[in-house]
Amino acid sequence: MAAFDSIMLCGFGGPTPGCCGRRAQCDQSCAGFEAECFVAKICGDDPAQAARIAEVTEHYRHFGGYSPYNARSEVQRAALEAELERRGHALPVVVGYRNWPPWYADGWRRLVAAGCQRTLLVVLAPHQGKRSWDDYLAEAAAAREGIVDCPEIVGHAEALYQHPGFIDALVQRVFAAMGAVEADALLLTAHAIPQPAERGAYRPQVETTARLVAEAVGLPAWRLGFQSAPDDSPIPWSQPTMEACLAELAAAGARRVVALPIGFLVDHMEVLYDLDVELQAQADELGVELLRARSVEDHPAFISALAESVLARA
Repeated sequence: MAAFDSIMLCGFGGPTPGCCGRRAQCDQSCAGFEAECFVAKICGDDPAQAARIAEVTEHYRHFGGYSPYNARSEVQRAALEAELERRGHALPVVVGYRNWPPWYADGWRRLVAAGCQRTLLVVLAPHQGKRSWDDYLAEAAAAREGIVDCPEIVGHAEALYQHPGFIDALVQRVFAAMGAVEADALLLTAHAIPQPAERGAYRPQVETTARLVAEAVGLPAWRLGFQSAPDDSPIPWSQPTMEACLAELAAAGARRVVALPIGFLVDHMEVLYDLDVELQAQADELGVELLRARSVEDHPAFISALAESVLARA
């Protein structure tokens, strides 16, 4: 493993109890306001987005005000570290987040303390978009500034959107959601992005994942729909929406639909609220039984794919 001696997983992050420390003037008496601070950071602390901040904050409060993202990403981190060790490559794996502690800088300091010198970055996103990939890498690199003896970055692992292990993990999640019952259709979801940004790699990669999963599952009908777009954006976002796809499937006679989030690696708020609350409510109105498949999370096939993507750069 001469090319690198450590790995940093670069993730989105989610609010957990306690002050995140990002505001210099914060008095740290923020109990109960973590989600609002988190969402405000994502929106750039823009007063013009106050309504959007309030709306998304309520999604977190619906589930108690916090996110399971960090805890579930930590499970992935530990699983990857264990899998690499099992394959004969024991090396530290740390995690850093863009929007909540542990920040990227915290991850770098842990690697400094461990005496690491060369680090491979692994983005916790399966598809490559500017905000879901490029910004992760750029901000992780910028976070090295001012950290004495910070390891150098030797590159990053490739996106897993068509890796057989990633596809297998998604397919197995669908079969687990169905259990012994037959489903009529498959609804695959990914995060919407502004349509001008779709000229890059993101949409083709999402469509490739959807096609590979749908072919392997083999249900009579399937659709790819996009979720989590703001309602009031002056810029059009990815189409069709997951709601439009569900309505189309129902109109075509589907009465039992499996919903699988292919654009998310863990079940965090945009999965839990958008699918389990909003999409479920629509399914109830349409008379459709919605079987929600889990994200890949720590599925062994996915962790194996992560390990292979890392070892490919050794």
